[in-house]
Amino acid sequence: MNPQTHLAVDGYVDAIPAPGTGWGTAVFDLIHSPADADRIAPDAPDTVYTCTTGDPRIAGVLLREIQPGDLLRVTGTVVQPDGPDARARFTVDGLEVLEAALLPVLYDLVLERWGSYVVVFDADREAVPVFTVSGTWVGEAASPDAIDDFENGTKR
Repeated sequence: MNPQTHLAVDGYVDAIPAPGTGWGTAVFDLIHSPADADRIAPDAPDTVYTCTTGDPRIAGVLLREIQPGDLLRVTGTVVQPDGPDARARFTVDGLEVLEAALLPVLYDLVLERWGSYVVVFDADREAVPVFTVSGTWVGEAASPDAIDDFENGTKR
């Protein structure tokens, strides 16, 4: 039998929480870093808790509002892993958001209108997707300079 302990753990959400196996449940991974880095070995690993909740209110918050990178304090019951490579399992009965992660900003993606066309400039791609203003896919220009072909009607 695995020992169980009731405690509070602060950690970062690793990925978008997912619905659990039943109604009103959710699952997520929480990464807990050692609290006092000066008193432990420099290569001490973070602890990853596999978290679940059966509380529909907590599950609703997790599924609607929590994003990767959010710093949470969870309280509940932790069950030690079965083996050295297994993760600790944490059943969450309390949740507090300590710090929300910043929203990602897409600096390298720009939409621009060219007459009756809308183009998408992406810094990571040379080709430029082209749509009509109403959102209908037209095609892809080989480069930003080739967008004039769509505007002049030479490429359809």
